[in-house]
Amino acid sequence: METFVRRAVARPLRFAALIAGAGVLASCSVNVPDPEVTTPTPPPSVLATPTITPGHDADAVAAKDLPLKAGKTLAAGVPVEISDGLREVPGWRVIQDKVQGQSRFARKDGCEVTTRLSLNQGALAVAGDDKASTEKLFAYLDPSIAADSLKAETLRWGGDDDKPRRAVEVLAFNPRPAGGKAFSVMARLFATAGSSAYFAVVCPSPSALAGAKADVAKYLPLIPPGN
Repeated sequence: METFVRRAVARPLRFAALIAGAGVLASCSVNVPDPEVTTPTPPPSVLATPTITPGHDADAVAAKDLPLKAGKTLAAGVPVEISDGLREVPGWRVIQDKVQGQSRFARKDGCEVTTRLSLNQGALAVAGDDKASTEKLFAYLDPSIAADSLKAETLRWGGDDDKPRRAVEVLAFNPRPAGGKAFSVMARLFATAGSSAYFAVVCPSPSALAGAKADVAKYLPLIPPGN
């Protein structure tokens, strides 16, 4: 973990092939190439084109919370999307807009948020087990990150303001502040859907980080596939 923290302050953060060309966030880097993991240019982070999957009720899935154990309720091969609602929030601005699935936002207090949607994640997926898949994703980023250092957190599931709020579970790595920066990575690999969503937040202080993560949870929901 200490190795990761030092890297988090030292170099640009990249998901290597998993998050091909992933952007800079608080000078943090993990670069572990894996030719078996391919990441074609993903679709824009908006609601997916309606897809009909026989025997699958996407509306019913979207209407419920999605804990880690419920990943199998998603349709096979239909990616979960990431909203870009933070662009509309006062104090935040877009500094990278959906470049190969990646967006970056900056807040006037020095906080930055990077989001990344990646497709074709079968090489890292553990069939039917999103928790194990996400642990494998973090281990791919940095083998020094132990699974027991990851904590379950929740983000918003669905972006409809006229419906009750639902939650989607992710795993988070929250190292101790180092080098004057407070840092958090939240991610989930949706094994059945075959996609992964990643959020990295870096701020000048722990209190600023808490506020930035609250904004992420409120304004950057994960969008379930529709029918």
